[in-house]
Amino acid sequence: MKKNLQSEFSTRQYMLSRDFEIYYYSDRTMPKVSTHTHSYYEFYFFIEGNIKMHIDGKTFKPTPGSMIIIPPNMPHFATLLDSEVSYRRFVFWITSDFLQSLANISEDYLYLTDKTDSDKAFFMHHFDEIEFNTIQGKVFSLIDEIHSNRFGKDAKILLSVSDFILSINRLIYEDKHKKNFDSDSDTLYQSLVQYIETHIDEPLTLDLLAEKFHISKFHISHVFTETNGLSLHKYIVKKRLDMCKDAILSGADISTVAANYGFSDYSVFYRAFVKEYGKSPKKFRDEIMRNNN
Repeated sequence: MKKNLQSEFSTRQYMLSRDFEIYYYSDRTMPKVSTHTHSYYEFYFFIEGNIKMHIDGKTFKPTPGSMIIIPPNMPHFATLLDSEVSYRRFVFWITSDFLQSLANISEDYLYLTDKTDSDKAFFMHHFDEIEFNTIQGKVFSLIDEIHSNRFGKDAKILLSVSDFILSINRLIYEDKHKKNFDSDSDTLYQSLVQYIETHIDEPLTLDLLAEKFHISKFHISHVFTETNGLSLHKYIVKKRLDMCKDAILSGADISTVAANYGFSDYSVFYRAFVKEYGKSPKKFRDEIMRNNN
């Protein structure tokens, strides 16, 4: 992604927010962090690096794709072993009170945290690559929204946090219960959509996605068409046009908006826009603005 959603690491071990905080870190060096505890839950997602985790007297090296849930008041810290590979991770802090407010809607939000409480132990799970890509997409979308100034920001953040928490609980519940969920294709589709939306300003091709997700082009095309009704290419073009349309109506410069949302050639964007909306970008904008005055 072009936007920088990375946070500078801080040794602060308390929350500034009342309900939750989420961070994406990537460090080659970092100050020493001593053993500490929190009054809230920590969801830790390990992406890459050479570290050791120390949690409640246990020491281990996490593998990429691992999630660890550390309950309140459990001592823990991490040690960076070397700086050859960036130490990349997501850290999500959330209070018991906020989780309980979600549980008033559905107890399903508490599936994992209840497990840590009943077992009196931290919880660790390893996601496969597709699942972890989906989680990363949700995290980046949430962080992007937190740093935005868009209309409906607070409502969108609440929806995104709710979806993020419930998705993690669902993935692990379905894995643990081994029921006949028809979720492989759905998970791949959701991962593709999430990846497309968070990389919409970058080149997106079937070959690239097949390499990224380690799945054949045929399978990706089949899953996408069966689930969405549109081919992958048509979906990407439509998504880009929708974003361009919104940007144009919000006052963005028409001559540059195409490149900002992944159209490498303005003439390609122009023809696609006319085909989708029946008129040129300028005429479309002028008519909408005239009708709203």
